[in-house]
Amino acid sequence: MLVGTNSVLGKPTVEFRESDANCLDIGLINNMPDAALEATERQFDSLLDSAADGMLVRLRVYGMPDVPRTESGRRHVDSFYSDIKELWDRHLDGLIVTGTEPRAQNLMDEPYWGSLTRVLEWAEHNTHSTVWSCLAAHAAVLHIDGIGRRALSHKRFGVFEYARMSDHRLTVDTPPQLPMPHSRWNDVPEDVLTSCGYRVLTWSADAGVDAFVKQRRKSQFVFLQGHPEYEANTLLLEYRRDIRRFLGHERETYPTMAQGYFDKPTVEALAALQRRALADRSEALLEDFTTILARARVTNTWRPGATRMYRNWLFDMCAQKARRVRARQWR
Repeated sequence: MLVGTNSVLGKPTVEFRESDANCLDIGLINNMPDAALEATERQFDSLLDSAADGMLVRLRVYGMPDVPRTESGRRHVDSFYSDIKELWDRHLDGLIVTGTEPRAQNLMDEPYWGSLTRVLEWAEHNTHSTVWSCLAAHAAVLHIDGIGRRALSHKRFGVFEYARMSDHRLTVDTPPQLPMPHSRWNDVPEDVLTSCGYRVLTWSADAGVDAFVKQRRKSQFVFLQGHPEYEANTLLLEYRRDIRRFLGHERETYPTMAQGYFDKPTVEALAALQRRALADRSEALLEDFTTILARARVTNTWRPGATRMYRNWLFDMCAQKARRVRARQWR
């Protein structure tokens, strides 16, 4: 992926033309922590490439200057990302906004709150559709309708089975049950969303709402509490990171094991090692965890459904763009 410059996904056979309804300009505002920056770029690049299916997608990555970063993270963003200031005087067909690790109990106290809400207001008028991912989804519904997220008793972490709840153009040809990875400490309740006019697309008895939508003035907003872009080993790497933090006394609670993700032998081995870690909190145990995780069998069970949903998202923007192109031609 060529971040910071225009890159066309897929295998284009024709020149990218702004006026062509099958040529889509997509922006990705990557707010993920420094360690996940490049992985997130790669994940969305791969997912959009799989979903394109004859469409040409030109992807540009943007950074928000007030997301806290280390020196190396800031250097990467400054070198390869476009500044969000470039958005204010332009239009994009679609936009994806990622979340990040929460630092404040109240989202409005996050250092990037002002920038994120300005992006939200811009996107309402200057995109055909915008995807708000995880924490960005929570921030969006808080700003739009005052819907506050609720803290969960434990981290919602793993792969959960979601049922398709709506016949919507974004769920066309998706299976009735969609596995989806989640990694979050907070939730937005279904009853509050529906009372404010949001339409729930996928729901799980074990994990609540995943995908939901709301039509804004000129843009359809899509909200995802899960992570369809994740690679097969993303949850594994996150679990190892949280174990390292526990063993290194950077966090006081033992991390939740990813549900519905590891094979049975790995679950049993990790549970046994957890008991050892709780009895003797030593960083030396990290090597044993690494050995177990290296042997773990994990599969990207969610990729087919994720690709279909993102393909529907791209098709929908093509249709909206075609209608607007025709409207301009008849003026």
